[in-house]
Formats: sequence, C-alpha cells, structure tokens
Amino acid sequence: MPKKRHQFKYSKPPSVAPASLSLSSPSQTASQPEHHDRSVNELLANLRRSTLTSQTSPSSSSFSAATTPSVPPTLRHILQLPEPPALVPRRPQRRDLHGRRLPPGPPPPRSWISLSQSRHATSSLGLVQDGASRHIRHWPLPGVYAPAEGSMVDMILRRIALDWAQQREWNRFYLYALPSRLRSALLAHVSEIYEQGLSLADLRLVLSGPSEGELAEYGVEPIDVNTLNSDVVYLDLTSSLGKSLGLKELYEFLFGSKKTSTAANDIVQDSWDIPAPMAGPVQVLPNLTHLSLAIDPGSTSSVSWKHLLSLAGKLTQLTQLSLAGWPEPSLTPNAKFAKVVSPTTGRSVQYGGTGPYSHNLDGDWTEAILVLKRLSRLLYGLEYLDLTGCGDWIHALREKSDGEFRVDLVDWAGDWSKITTLRLNSGYALADASSRTEVLRFADWVDEAVAVERHIRAQRAGRGRWIVVERDALSETARAVAERERLANVLV
Repeated sequence: MPKKRHQFKYSKPPSVAPASLSLSSPSQTASQPEHHDRSVNELLANLRRSTLTSQTSPSSSSFSAATTPSVPPTLRHILQLPEPPALVPRRPQRRDLHGRRLPPGPPPPRSWISLSQSRHATSSLGLVQDGASRHIRHWPLPGVYAPAEGSMVDMILRRIALDWAQQREWNRFYLYALPSRLRSALLAHVSEIYEQGLSLADLRLVLSGPSEGELAEYGVEPIDVNTLNSDVVYLDLTSSLGKSLGLKELYEFLFGSKKTSTAANDIVQDSWDIPAPMAGPVQVLPNLTHLSLAIDPGSTSSVSWKHLLSLAGKLTQLTQLSLAGWPEPSLTPNAKFAKVVSPTTGRSVQYGGTGPYSHNLDGDWTEAILVLKRLSRLLYGLEYLDLTGCGDWIHALREKSDGEFRVDLVDWAGDWSKITTLRLNSGYALADASSRTEVLRFADWVDEAVAVERHIRAQRAGRGRWIVVERDALSETARAVAERERLANVLV
C-alpha cells in the first residue's frame, strides 16, 4: 500500500510576529522603529550615565573625583584651584592573631573552631620550673591508624568525644560493633578530649559491649570477645591513666582478677571430648602490641611502677610503649622522706630505696636502675619507647650501680636491643620570656638525651640495631645563656 504523505502548512516557524500581537496604539507603533535602532551597548551606557547623575552619595562623589585628572600641588597653588576631596579609606583587611590574612568569606562558626582545638595539639607550651604544668605535649605512637586531621571521620569522632556523656548511653548497643580501628581511634579521642577522662566502664563498653543482662533484656546475642577484638592492636589511654583509670583496674579488665581466677587443673571434666578450659578468664586484647600509658604531670602520684611491672608481665608481646610524663622509677615512692630507726645500731636510716638527696648529692640511682632492668626483661620485644617529660630521671638509662657480685645497668645490647627509636623530648618549649633557670634546665635535658644516645650506641657497638633518640633542639641563643649560667654556678 502506498504510504500516506502529510503536507504541513508551514515548513518553518514564521520570523515575523503575527499582526494580532502588534501594538494597537499608533504612538507606540511610530516610536518602535526608533527604539530598535539603539544597540545594547548604547542602552547600557545610557543606563550608567543616568545612574551616576542620579546618585548623590559620598561614594559617587569620590568616584567622580577619582576619575577627574589630578593637578600637581604647585600648579594648583598658582591657578588657585580648590583642594580635591579626600579619598574614601579602604576597608581594613581581615587578619588573624598571627597577622596572617584570612581567607575571603565569612568567618567559620565557633563549633568548627572548637572541634579543631585539642588540649595536646599545642607545641609551644611554657616551661615550668617545678614541673607543675598541667599538660605536656604527647606524640602518637607511630604505625597506628589515626584519621586525617579535619577529615569527616576525625570531626565525627571528636564530636562523639565531646558529647561522650550522652553518646555512651544512647549508642551503647552500637559502639562495640564499630570496626576495630575506629574503636581504637574513638578511645584515643575520648581519652584526650573528654574532660573526665576514659573510665573502666567506657573501656568495657567499647571493647566488650554491654553486660549479658542488658543484651538478654533486648534480645541481643552474646558477644564473642575473642572474635570481636582479634584485630585490635592499639590502645591509647593518654591523660586518662591516673585520673579516671588505674593500672590495677586495667589489669583486672584485660586479664581478670587474680582472686577470682580458677586454675584449669582443679576442674574435673565429665568427658574426654569436652575441650579443656582456659586457665583464667579470656584475654580482652590478645593481640595488643601498641600501648600508650602517657600521663599528665598532675597525675604522677596516682601511677605505680609496681603495677606497671605486673601488667608488663602479661604484655610481653608489646612492640611500642609510651610512658610519657611518668615519675622516677621507684617501688616505694611514698617513702621517699620516711626514715626508720635500726634496732641494731639505733640510727635512723632511709626507709625506701630512694631518698630526697639520693640523686643530687649521692648520685645513687640504684632503685631506678633495678626497676628499669626488670621492665626491660619483661618487655624484651620493644621497638619504640617514649619517655617524653621524663628528663629528670633519664640519667638512669646510662648509669651503673654496684650490686652484690655484679654491676646492675639497663642492657641496651641484650634485653632492649630491638629498640630503634627512643623519644626523650621534654614535652615543653621555651617561651620568649623564659627565665635563665628555665633555659638552663631545658639545656640539661637536651644534653642528657645526647649523652644517653652516645651511651647506647657505644654499648651496642654493632651488636644491636641502630637507634635514633628523638630530642629537642636548642637554639644558639639558649645555648649561650645556658653556658653563662653554668659558668656562673662554677665560679660561685
């Protein structure tokens, strides 16, 4: 069949408007050709001229005065011309406290600024002579996951840490289900940002979930702690230890209480097919290798080296440890000023192993060396050790003590031969208004760190790994001030 062909009345749209849309007024029709003769540029120029002539504000007058040609002052005086109007001052530039220009646009909200500020992010802290500063700078352990500063994950974790009092109640059934690296980062943020610090209940909630009673009440299946924390290798308790958490509580949480633990040999099995029970409770973090026990200077009296040695006996797999801010090694720190009367001689003797003048006058570092030696034998797999803020007792790292038929010292070529990075920073920074005494003390810390590095390298002498000691840098001006103070002390 032949195809039907439709013939359209119009092949293209008409280029001229229909007569019905034309203006009916004869006056407007007569003036229309004249209107179309003016171009767009002419219309814009006419609009600018009308706008400038109609405005009478100071800004328009200054604009017109700036566009008029200027006359030199000498010719203006000869021709007796009036003085030109003063220019409108420019808008002042927005600058921050350090004099740097701010980016264009409105300032950021206060909530963004508060989220980006951290208690331990400041690198320029004032040096305090008596060591009573509230905070010192802490360095994170290398090789652990940390969200990039300012990223979405970092902002969310900081927001949760700031509202931790509410978040731990609202999301108590979801926090333990987060990925392992996010849980480790969350604990680090809460320990650093939350004012009250990280408590034992917070640790138990994030690492092992709610109690079995709560899970049964809401019909949630019990949690297998071995599977839940099998890939958790990092635990950061910076600034919380000694404030809201103790080493004894941490030991009981990770390994169970010694009083309640039951030996496996005392349990009689009903059948040979039943697997043998584990000795003691299940370890919460069986693969923990990175541990930060850094404290603030105000918490030195709340930590115990005795408890640390007990905890180190269970964490022999540690490779990175931070003891920043810890006091001098001593098993009896409260007996430093105590004395007892000997029943045989009748004389008063020092009760503890370290007295108030043991280091300064007697040069006796025996107790500190013994404690560090015991710690090195327990943590023989360490590769990184952070002793930031411990400048007052790092001399014990290179000192020797005469024992019974032996010489006690920290063995850097044997027990701690795997350590490749030793951080001995002060945790403070010299300010412009620092006194000479503060500069001298800071210089003593730097020189002692250099001496420790030389001692370790000389003791290893090619038998161990190469070690790098991270320490502070001393400027030439501070070095000159310290040398003058030492010379003055010698002359006096």
